Amino acid sequence: MDKGATFRQLHNSAFVIPNPWDIGTAKFLASLGFKALATTSAGYAFSRGLPDGGVGFEAMIDHCRELVAATDLPVSADLENGKGDSPESAAETIFAAEAAGLAGCSIEDYSGDPGKLYEFSQAVERVTAAVEAARSLKRDFVFTARAENFLRNRPDIDDTIRRLQAFEKAGADVLYAPGIGDIETIRTVCSAVGKPVNVLATPNFTVKMLAEVGARRISLGSKLTTVAFGALEKAAREMLDAGSFEFSKQGVAFGDLQALFSKRDKN
Repeated sequence: MDKGATFRQLHNSAFVIPNPWDIGTAKFLASLGFKALATTSAGYAFSRGLPDGGVGFEAMIDHCRELVAATDLPVSADLENGKGDSPESAAETIFAAEAAGLAGCSIEDYSGDPGKLYEFSQAVERVTAAVEAARSLKRDFVFTARAENFLRNRPDIDDTIRRLQAFEKAGADVLYAPGIGDIETIRTVCSAVGKPVNVLATPNFTVKMLAEVGARRISLGSKLTTVAFGALEKAAREMLDAGSFEFSKQGVAFGDLQALFSKRDKN
């Protein structure tokens, strides 16, 4: 079974897909037993000292290729709005993702301009083109269509559902409306569509709660990255403010990381 087919099967029940931001974190998360990985556009950008949206498409594809090669797990990519605004660009995004070895990817209806979503018809045309491209491939590829209303401070549930239903009709494999923070709204979204729904994890949710309302894929977005930066900040402030190093008692043991990264690459 190819990685795309394996990844598709995971959506038969609820599962967590973590978002590493480099080769080391991908290998580390794989070693803990996760079944698939997803990229984080923001997390990767932050690791490069760039803002979210600051990594160009080709650089992001190169990053995806590195993560695919890092482990045996299926990898799905957050490719933001893809190569460009047109339906043709959406199709080209799928072909580039497949060539990088990805098991799937997501494309969003946010244009990249602050607060601006693609108009409904353009958003649907882009998803339709992406679906057609994915179906033309010689292997399985899981395409996720994202409706960005809530994440972009436009919490319009009616428009979100309208878009997700249109994306489903166009043939998207997975539907995703990131940024929803209450469980009943998640339930409403899951009930409104027939395809698997991805949910962005928040402290308000547990895997059990999300599974009970119908979510299938639970991703972390940039949260693991921001948690890592939080640990770094806490350690730095202890050194600067208290002049102590208690933080060094925590963390993964050096020997464990050395052993993990000393293993031969799968290739």
